[in-house]
Amino acid sequence: MAITRDHELHTRRFGRNLGLGLALAALVALVFGLTIAKVERGEPIQAYDHQPRVDLLPAEPVK
Repeated sequence: MAITRDHELHTRRFGRNLGLGLALAALVALVFGLTIAKVERGEPIQAYDHQPRVDLLPAEPVK
């Protein structure tokens, strides 16, 4: 005997899983879009490597 009808629990679970999947896909798309926007603007991507960054230090006054 094959199981052909879905129980109510399965349809509710599918709805929640679909909603969660769409929310996760939206989050991934948002992060991807922000990454593409950052890269296309041409701004330098700098990582924190435990050393002082020269571009953030105040300029020394000229004597």
